[in-house]
Amino acid sequence: AQFAFQENEIKLLTAEIERLKNFGCLGVSPSLEGLRDENAKLKYRLNFLKKSLQEERSKSVKSMININSCLQEIFGAAIQAAYPDLENPPLVVTPSQQPKFGDYQCNSAMGISQILLKTREQKVIPREIAEKIVKNIPANECIEKVEIAGPGFINVHLRKDFVSKQLSSLLINGVQPPAIGKRKKVVVDFSSPNIAKEMHVGHLRSTIIGESMCRLFEFAGYDVLRLNHLGDWGTQFGMLIAHLQDKFPDYLTVSPPIGDLQAFYKESKRRFDTEEEFKKRAYQCVVLLQSKNPDFIKAWNLICDVSRREFQKIYNCLDITIIERGESFYQEMMKDIVKEFEDKGFVQVDDGRKVVFVPGFPVPLTIVKSDGGYTYDTSDLAALKHRLCEEKGDILIYVVDSGQSVHLQTVFAAGQMIGWYDPKVTRVAHAAFGVVLGEDKKKFKTRSGDTVRLIDLLEEGLKRAMDKLKDKERDKVLTPEELKAAQTSVAFGCIKYADLSHNRLNDYVFSFDKMLDDRGNTAAYLLYAFTRIRAIARLANIDEQMLRKAAREEVLVLDHEKEWKLGKCILRFPEILQKILEDLLLHTLCDYLYELATTFTEFYDSCYCVEKDRQTGQILKVNMWRLLLCEATATIMAKGFDILGIKPVQRM
Repeated sequence: AQFAFQENEIKLLTAEIERLKNFGCLGVSPSLEGLRDENAKLKYRLNFLKKSLQEERSKSVKSMININSCLQEIFGAAIQAAYPDLENPPLVVTPSQQPKFGDYQCNSAMGISQILLKTREQKVIPREIAEKIVKNIPANECIEKVEIAGPGFINVHLRKDFVSKQLSSLLINGVQPPAIGKRKKVVVDFSSPNIAKEMHVGHLRSTIIGESMCRLFEFAGYDVLRLNHLGDWGTQFGMLIAHLQDKFPDYLTVSPPIGDLQAFYKESKRRFDTEEEFKKRAYQCVVLLQSKNPDFIKAWNLICDVSRREFQKIYNCLDITIIERGESFYQEMMKDIVKEFEDKGFVQVDDGRKVVFVPGFPVPLTIVKSDGGYTYDTSDLAALKHRLCEEKGDILIYVVDSGQSVHLQTVFAAGQMIGWYDPKVTRVAHAAFGVVLGEDKKKFKTRSGDTVRLIDLLEEGLKRAMDKLKDKERDKVLTPEELKAAQTSVAFGCIKYADLSHNRLNDYVFSFDKMLDDRGNTAAYLLYAFTRIRAIARLANIDEQMLRKAAREEVLVLDHEKEWKLGKCILRFPEILQKILEDLLLHTLCDYLYELATTFTEFYDSCYCVEKDRQTGQILKVNMWRLLLCEATATIMAKGFDILGIKPVQRM
């Protein structure tokens, strides 16, 4: 119906433009300025409708509509029609903070007023501009009415039938991302522990944030490559192999039982620092490893395999999917990287080192050491080029701590300087994050001052989650299997959510007590809210099939203010995801899920979904449209949990 309506309007507008052409209004003398303006407005409106129609047709009918984007298109067209000569006018559309100001607000008039004053020395009050914008709003299916308030705010009221229709579509089709156009490739570099060292709490943030970003881009329809840039090469392997030869001389035929690789690393480091003969042999081992001696490659692989097994335990716990592509992968490419920088005249020799100065950065990149060896700078440049030129990445995201910011920005700038990519075409971003602090606000350490091992942290989380469930006497109502599922859901969900719910750019305080609290913006609260929502239909004896049938047949009534508030909140999901795709700040999703859960509680406390006899508990009436609102809320929460890597349970 909407397509038919738009097609009919296009026909009428096209006919009107032809009439104006016949009247001689295109390219005529200035005396017919008014008619030319009218023609310009019609053309803008026609182009808007044609573009809108094409986009709507190209999108899957199942896709969720980003209401904010729709309103931006509508107001963008209105502003263009009102001010056709204005270049890049400000377009500001945001959800209203208070119901009395409508559902959304367009606040562009104030910005346009400033531009007119600066560029044309025209003093036009914002309210007049707002009135002109409102007069040019094209026909659309989502706006019920607009009001101009205060100095020039345009308050937008959505149509209830439009919101109801979108909720029905969500219930019938599930949570579908808005169409993204051309399918782009995203390369995400995250986790990246070092071989022969255990993963510690410092690796927690990169691993959790990176996994969640990958899930978001995958859901949005991108082709995602998840890379683990392991520290699996370098001089430290010389001392590890030399120590392996001494401790397990038959390592080539009998697999060495290295139980504690951390202790093994510390022993070899102590010997390297104190035994001169051992140190010399360690350097010889590095040379033989780099020359690909088969025995030394086997020793290197043995050490890497022990680490891989330990890393995989962590990845299994946290449900992480990642492809290993460590520094060793790029070794063969480094010679060519150095030659390319030399051929283009970017290399300078400084104290025997080959360095590259990048404009705007005080510290150069060292691409060859004075002893002829390569560096982290060289391998990072090789990795950047491979991801851009071989993997053909359209978007590259490095989930690495803030301490590496200057280094990575220098590497990215060097890639631009040599012509590997154009930042206007390819997005290369450092998704930086702060450190994990203890409750004393200092770097998170054990009581003895050591770095906290990640596996110990996860085991402590499991223990505390079980204690919490038993405190709530959940062990008396859940089966052993359900209790175990609830334990892992709460433990790992709370650890992930505590990280993701903080702005990644800031440091955050790690506290089991806070993250396991079932009040406030925590995973424990949200997981409990989710199981409660899912139980409403079940306790009313309404199964999935009945809900699906109702979604196709029932009209979602949104007459109560709390129904209306919840319906709109549910439909903000696509615009929340769009914002995160742009700024890579996942705490926005956590804040939204908490807002959705609290908005649902307001709705549930005010609107009866299932009416029962107070004496007998017998079900008297089921308000199906409200159960559908419950289902829509749970559907969005489930997808939000999935993006965050949190596994909810049916019973908790």
